[in-house]
Amino acid sequence: MDEVFIRLRGKLHYLWRAVDQHGVVLDILVQERRNATAAKRFFKRLLAGLKFKPSRIVTDGLRSYGVAQREVLPDVRHRTSRYLNNRAENSHRPTRRRERQMQRFKSPEQAQRFLSAHAMIYGHFRPRRHLMTAAQYRRARAKAFQAWREETCAQVAA
Repeated sequence: MDEVFIRLRGKLHYLWRAVDQHGVVLDILVQERRNATAAKRFFKRLLAGLKFKPSRIVTDGLRSYGVAQREVLPDVRHRTSRYLNNRAENSHRPTRRRERQMQRFKSPEQAQRFLSAHAMIYGHFRPRRHLMTAAQYRRARAKAFQAWREETCAQVAA
């Protein structure tokens, strides 16, 4: 888990993000604060959307995570490290790139809606290239685009 600040209408907000061990985004939440209450809210939202209970949580050194973990998930192992949560840190990169292209987000609601959808779609079209051969990668991309065409009823230009 990790958080990063984003500026919306000149005011700082925090984008909380949970990523699994493979780098797949599990949940995103935009909030105004970065305290223990905000961390608890994020943990509860994350657990409501998951079908399993995590065995361990890796975060950076923010103390709010520890408070929330002790209250919401007391029996889950919590590790804090600047280096163990690199997957979560790197998952912010596509968000920052997209934010620049859109010339910043306009409101917390718009940012929440867009980022929640964008994270899922981004992961769908970009399989983990470093774990597969070129042929497997091409098949995975073709399968992803086929699923997209079926769901959106998009027509392929002839």
